[in-house]
Amino acid sequence: MSTPSPTLPGGTWTLGDLTVTRFGYGAMQLAGPRVMGPPADRDGALAVLREAVDLGITHIDTSDAYGPRVTNELIREALHPYPAPLHIVTKVGAARDEQGGWPVARRPEELRRQVQDNLTSLRLDVLDLVNLRLGDAGGPRPGSPAEAFGTLAELRQQGLIRHLGLSNATEEQVTEARGIAPVVCVQNMYNLAHRHDDKLIDQLAADGIAYVPFFPLGGFTPLQSSALSAVAARRETTPMSVALAWLLQRSPNILLIPGTSSTAHLRENIAGAQLALSPEDLAELDGIGR
Repeated sequence: MSTPSPTLPGGTWTLGDLTVTRFGYGAMQLAGPRVMGPPADRDGALAVLREAVDLGITHIDTSDAYGPRVTNELIREALHPYPAPLHIVTKVGAARDEQGGWPVARRPEELRRQVQDNLTSLRLDVLDLVNLRLGDAGGPRPGSPAEAFGTLAELRQQGLIRHLGLSNATEEQVTEARGIAPVVCVQNMYNLAHRHDDKLIDQLAADGIAYVPFFPLGGFTPLQSSALSAVAARRETTPMSVALAWLLQRSPNILLIPGTSSTAHLRENIAGAQLALSPEDLAELDGIGR
């Protein structure tokens, strides 16, 4: 499933019939504070998206809930008509309230409306990949995804969606969803300090299914670890570079979508993820989230 890429770290991966770079870009940070409202620097946000594509990234992650609508509209303005290699992955299952919260929105009629909203804001006839967000803002929660995932499966049969994935999901929910329709990726919180999905990652890798960690660098609270800092100092790089490189080396089915609103930071992330960690580095890092 994974093949070399001449320009970006990690090569490529195949999501169903879509080939994407394992190093992608997450657009969430392009919205305003708390992922609400427009960015302070709209021109800068557009520049980051164009730079991502110019650097060879073919996987952009977004959602119409970001802003709401802000990141999708920025993507459309910056990149439409979209280059053929580019694949935009979006997410449904949550709405936004006036306080910046993320209330659950997984009733069939809500999901149909969200899919249509994504199609409209991105100016697409078909969405390449839609992730169903389960759980809530606190993380995954038990419960059957059957009704919600079945609704998306129907929209896929109608030709509005090419591929389906899950986000914020438990192992049991992934198994149940796979019995309803093919799942090409799972997007959960995972990084050096949060290793709860180790077993799931290995299971998905064996089945050729991608795992996409959100908050790969810790999210709104950047990763902090003495071991991480020690490896970074020894390799004369930054802790965040080590964290990204570790994820790419953790398993070939891991796809990265680090976000940034800075073109310089985007290039730094790509350069950092090129780092080849030694067995000694990996052994030291392996104890962080255990």
